[in-house]
Amino acid sequence: MADRAAGALSLPDDWPANPDLSLALNRMGSFDWDLDSGLMHLDQPALDVFDTPADQYDGRPETLARRFPRGEAARLDELVSQALKNGSSHYGAYFRIRCRDGTLRWTHTQGSVLRDAAGRPHRIIGIVRDATQELAESSARVELDAERRRQTSVVESTTAALAHARTVKDVIDVLKDSHGLEHLGATSLVMGLLESGRIHLVAEGPEGSFVPGTRFTRVDEQYPMSEVIRTLVPRFIESKEDFAGSYPRLWPHISGLGITSAAYMPLIAQARPIGALGLLYREKTGFTTEERNLLVALSSSIAQSLQRAMLFEQEHDLAEGLQQAMLPRRIPSVPGAQIAVRYRSARLGRDIGGDWYDVIPLPGGRVGAIIGDVQGHDTHAAAVMGQLRIVLRAYAAEGHTPATVMARASVFLHELDTDRFATCIYAEADLTTGVVQMVRAGHVDPLLLDSDGEGRRIPVDGGLPLGLSAEFGRLEYPVATLELDPGQTLLLYTDGLVEQPGADLDDGMRQLTTMIRGGSKNLQLLADQLCEEVDERGGDDDVALLLLQRRGAYAPHTGGRLQQHVAQNDPEALSSARHMIRAAVRAWGAADRSDEIELAADELITNALMHTDGGAIVTVRVLTGPERRLRAEVEDSSSALPRRREAGAAGVSGRGLMLVDRLADVWGVESRGTGKCVWCEFTVPNRSAN
Repeated sequence: MADRAAGALSLPDDWPANPDLSLALNRMGSFDWDLDSGLMHLDQPALDVFDTPADQYDGRPETLARRFPRGEAARLDELVSQALKNGSSHYGAYFRIRCRDGTLRWTHTQGSVLRDAAGRPHRIIGIVRDATQELAESSARVELDAERRRQTSVVESTTAALAHARTVKDVIDVLKDSHGLEHLGATSLVMGLLESGRIHLVAEGPEGSFVPGTRFTRVDEQYPMSEVIRTLVPRFIESKEDFAGSYPRLWPHISGLGITSAAYMPLIAQARPIGALGLLYREKTGFTTEERNLLVALSSSIAQSLQRAMLFEQEHDLAEGLQQAMLPRRIPSVPGAQIAVRYRSARLGRDIGGDWYDVIPLPGGRVGAIIGDVQGHDTHAAAVMGQLRIVLRAYAAEGHTPATVMARASVFLHELDTDRFATCIYAEADLTTGVVQMVRAGHVDPLLLDSDGEGRRIPVDGGLPLGLSAEFGRLEYPVATLELDPGQTLLLYTDGLVEQPGADLDDGMRQLTTMIRGGSKNLQLLADQLCEEVDERGGDDDVALLLLQRRGAYAPHTGGRLQQHVAQNDPEALSSARHMIRAAVRAWGAADRSDEIELAADELITNALMHTDGGAIVTVRVLTGPERRLRAEVEDSSSALPRRREAGAAGVSGRGLMLVDRLADVWGVESRGTGKCVWCEFTVPNRSAN
């Protein structure tokens, strides 16, 4: 019967309507988004919804970005991303677009997510429609909801930005540079941190609003930040009259800024106040419940970020202090050389490392230069570095060869029972001749800087890093030799100076030589420029560098030299040595002091023969410089250092070094790799004076 009734009715030829027609008549369009290629097809009704001509759309979603007001695109992207990540099969959202004539249009989208067998999303098919008419009857509610979303978004975006702040300055910069305060309607902010019972103002309000005498204020004073810290309760100032009546000391200084209301929140972390935040408003009176709740939530996020930033700064200061304590307190003045050293710590919390440098004055116009890097970026690396630096300095000062210094340091580090290894370069320079002996343990090659500013890499054959060479029994370190001309500079550095994430080491070396070529000729300024370059590119590794420049005009040179070996139980050799000293002193024009020199040298030779098991090597030389000096050296194979003793009334020994001390202008002891050398010097007249 129903069929007959239907047959009796007269229906249109195009009934039922095509789905495309239904969508178009209801101002709805469809899209097909291929996630693999990134292309999104929009049919004509969908393009109409976005008010975009077909010839201006290239199939890429990014092209539609100009149709979204600020913040709407990010919110929609976040919604879609969450649907893709959490396994949802559908999503929907209302958003606004900006038409070509500048007006805003409410739009709604709904999409279905298609996934492959593995659950990976590969396609989204959905619709977009004009929702203006739908929301017209409830526009007030929609606007209210949108405002709430915007304010919530402000808190969320500000919190996300604060997560990357590592210092107090970073936190302040985030709050000042972000547009969140603008969306909240605030004109500016003030912030104070609680320090030793006082509030330190670290962020001021608008330009010209600083109130004299408020840089540091007491907690018991009548200021809004003081009040919220005392009470731990936010203070919302809802009118100019409220401001003027509550804070008569502050209001006269800011009344001309047009401030009509303010919100001051205590910054509380771990149940204790660490400061206060104030937001100042113009053309606003009163605060809704939602606004108050949002501001309290924002202040809580800021407080956590501030506490984290302060802990980072404290930890970094502590770690950097430890690092600096492990480095030499001062660099000695070395005749014949100009030296510049720098250490730049990493900038992330406790991320310091084991980079170090050292300069060691050595006998005979020589100097030792060390640069090294202990594996790791923590206080453990810094502690290991301190021990290793002292050991290397001791081995070098004992007179060992550069290869022996490196091998012994490797054994020490291996026996230290730590899981760290270290790279290192030790260079021993004779400033008289300019000859430099270098040993490299897994470290980057040094650079040689000419006096004209050109720099070139010096390939140095090397061994395994310290610690590893001892572990694998490969303690042989080849020694490389180069000649340092007057005016040339040797640059030793750690890899933080040239290494950059994702870049080749050779590129970093080329960049370094370019920096040196355009850098200052002054050694200290050049060292500063190299460190500044690392800071500008945001290096996250610590850097140590050492520049050693030979200044030939100051290098000492000898005016004569004689040497003789004196064996144990050989009276003739001892007599011959005395004769050599007497003849040399007279030949070099120092006859007036010959008795003193001969007696002091004889005491040193006698001590060596009496208190050691071997013979001695006696050397007499003339040192010329600002003043002419005669130097007598007695070298033996014992490492036991001599000491002065007080001889008793009837004592027959113990007066030797006392006698040397009285006769010589200066005397001393130098450790050598195979023993020691005791020496004394006498000022003698120049030849022209004889």
